[in-house]
Amino acid sequence: MKEVTIDYALRATWQAVARLYNEEAKHFDLTMALGFTLLSIDPKTGTPSTSLGPKMGMEATSLSRILKSMEQKGLIERKPNPADGRGVLIHLTDFGLEKRKDSKDVVLRFNEVVKHHVSEEKLKHFFEVTEVINKLISDKKIYTKDTSNK
Repeated sequence: MKEVTIDYALRATWQAVARLYNEEAKHFDLTMALGFTLLSIDPKTGTPSTSLGPKMGMEATSLSRILKSMEQKGLIERKPNPADGRGVLIHLTDFGLEKRKDSKDVVLRFNEVVKHHVSEEKLKHFFEVTEVINKLISDKKIYTKDTSNK
C-alpha cells in the first residue's frame, strides 16, 4: 500500500469536515462559508470589512459575494467605521447573532466529539504539527531554491 502524503491527509480530512459542516449548516439555512463568516465577525463591535478577508484567508471578491448574500438574508449590516471615515464595519443583525450562535454550537459539538475520541496528548501533537506546517509555509521554507531547508 502506498504511503499517504501529509497534504493528502490534510486535504481529505478538511473536505470531509467541510462536507459535514455543510450538511449540518443546511438545517439552519446556512452554508459552511456563511457560518465561518458569522463566526469571524465580532458580535459586539463589528469587524472592519478590510480585515475580514485576511482574517478568514479569503480573497476580496469571494468575501464580497458572501457579504452581499449575508446582507440580503438579513444576517449583517454595514455601518460607517467611526475610527476610519472611509471604512465600513460589518455588524451582525439580531438574526445574524442567532445564526452565529447556531454556527458556534455546531463547531463546539464537533470539537467536543473529537476530544471525546482523541486523547489530549494526541490533540496537542496535532496542533503542534499544524503549527509547524503553517510556520514553514509563512516563512516560505517549503519551495525554495536553497535545498538546505530540509
